[in-house]
Amino acid sequence: MKQQGILIIISGFAGVGKGTLVKRLVQKYERYALSISMTTRLPRPGEEDGREYFFVTKEKFEEQIAQQGLIEYASYCGNYYGTPRAYVEEQMAQGKDIILEIEIQGAMKVKERFPNAVLVYVLPPSAAELEMRLRGRATETEEKIKERLRRAAAESEGLEKYDYVIVNDDLDLCEQELHGILCAAHFTPKQNVSFIKELRNELKKFGKEDEKA
Repeated sequence: MKQQGILIIISGFAGVGKGTLVKRLVQKYERYALSISMTTRLPRPGEEDGREYFFVTKEKFEEQIAQQGLIEYASYCGNYYGTPRAYVEEQMAQGKDIILEIEIQGAMKVKERFPNAVLVYVLPPSAAELEMRLRGRATETEEKIKERLRRAAAESEGLEKYDYVIVNDDLDLCEQELHGILCAAHFTPKQNVSFIKELRNELKKFGKEDEKA
């Protein structure tokens, strides 16, 4: 049974370490690919088209919106950012599990268009640990830290909409558990609809043969 890649959504509170987890998965396992976003902002020094982003004009981006060519998109600081449908589907057709690291609102939009997407939310072992990690980064003001914690409280209301939650207490263990979850997801009925349908139709032939007998 040849399997197509699956679409994976990884979300998590700011400071929980989801970016590190995604980076480790992509570097360690060939089966994973990180989705490349499309944007209308100009490339920064050292950035290449098709590596960090697909850089396009505003007109091209809006053309993609009109043609349903984006899985999800948003406007931020005067520029568009979005996930190209063609790139994602191409990677999946090649058997790659493609990962989108996006926030909860974007995840719900993707789930509407791709019901078979696998949604995983990365959690801290406790609220106190999350606060400690945010403060440990030493890159944000006190107000920004409080804002992120308030946002985390709000996002926690939507966790039941995800397929899996995983706690990032020990990074190595969490990586192993996440990889295990994503491997197992390939064997759910919703990821094998075509194969099940084909097998069911073949089995029905036996019933028809019995009727003839």
